[in-house]
Amino acid sequence: MKNVILLAVQGAGKGSLAQVLKSKYGYVNISMGEVLRNARNDGSKRAEIIAEYQDKGMLVPFEITMELMKERISQPDCENGYILDGFPRDLAQAEAYDKILNDLQKDIGVVIHLTIPEELIYERISGRRTCRNCGKVYNIYSEKFMPKEEGICDDCHGELYQRSDDTEEAIQKRVETYFRVTAPLIDYYKEKGVLHEVPSIDIDETVEAVEKILGDQND
Repeated sequence: MKNVILLAVQGAGKGSLAQVLKSKYGYVNISMGEVLRNARNDGSKRAEIIAEYQDKGMLVPFEITMELMKERISQPDCENGYILDGFPRDLAQAEAYDKILNDLQKDIGVVIHLTIPEELIYERISGRRTCRNCGKVYNIYSEKFMPKEEGICDDCHGELYQRSDDTEEAIQKRVETYFRVTAPLIDYYKEKGVLHEVPSIDIDETVEAVEKILGDQND
């Protein structure tokens, strides 16, 4: 299977699509946030540095972030394909990631850019609920992603909560930041010929379109 980079503004459905691909094809879903959390707790000197920066609300040093990503995609569970969700975030990370792939002799795969009308972003994010235990994401406004029992995770029975920064004002700031910092990646990957734009309004249609892209790439 081809490796996948998911590009999308928050609320466009990256997490939902990743869950489907993981379940159906066995992809490994790699979140930079999860990679950093694991590294922070491994008892190493590097963990101390990560904790120091995060506790001060600062970005973890670039070199450490890229070192961790290289280590993660080198692990055996990534051999059959992985999904990068929330990485790379900017051109500097994208260029460094290209170097990592070259060093590891890995193919970049495909880049899926999920597109969504702005008004849907607010509806999706404001309805988002996350499990405190396993991190699975639900949406109380969507029948397809609504928990079977209100406020309880279907998988681990953990408590579902709404993030404190999922207010309209906070959402607007995140959207503006995305288009300022991350959107230039669209042109970067378009020039490489690996970008595919997929509407993300109906999850079934989105999955069908992505499956076709993956199928064409793997033929």
